[in-house]
Amino acid sequence: MPYTTEHKQKTRERIVECARELFNRKGFVSVSIDEIMGHAGLTRGGFYNHFKTKEDLFTEAVNAYQNFNPADRWEEVDFDPSQRGKAFAQQMIRAYLSRSHLDDIDNHCPMIALPSDAARASPRVKQAYHNLLERMAGIFACGLPADQPDERPADKARQRGLAVAALCVGGMVLARTFDDEAFRNEIREATQALALELIG
Repeated sequence: MPYTTEHKQKTRERIVECARELFNRKGFVSVSIDEIMGHAGLTRGGFYNHFKTKEDLFTEAVNAYQNFNPADRWEEVDFDPSQRGKAFAQQMIRAYLSRSHLDDIDNHCPMIALPSDAARASPRVKQAYHNLLERMAGIFACGLPADQPDERPADKARQRGLAVAALCVGGMVLARTFDDEAFRNEIREATQALALELIG
């Protein structure tokens, strides 16, 4: 009896989720297709029913983070996807720079976990990475205060949104580098405080 479309989609999602976790732990190059499929409870042959190459899977794993809801993963994080503007930007900063995110290696944002891998990857992976950064910067740009009432030039808002995104990503990349728990949290908290200050 052939598998249903729903079953195939759920299997694909499981493969992507397992790949994302393993990529976060070990990096793209160090993870084999066999390892990914074994982690998903599947055989290697099933991989090619869903993806042509491991880079195709990498692209989808990065894209999957576009709709990541922190509240689904971390009970300690207060996150309401229905928020907009400044309120949404503020809660995104708090979630992104939370202790829960820092400690959860398997669910790190790809921009934190995989920047070197993405830099060496195919144009498709780089585009997915680019899209993820654009989304994050756009959220922050919408939350930034205008320089003057009813005026916020799009190019300036974008520039500032990118800067806040870079601050958040860079802070977390540095924080996850160290074993010293106090120092890790000092970096994270300092980054969060400044990012929230910039949002206002």
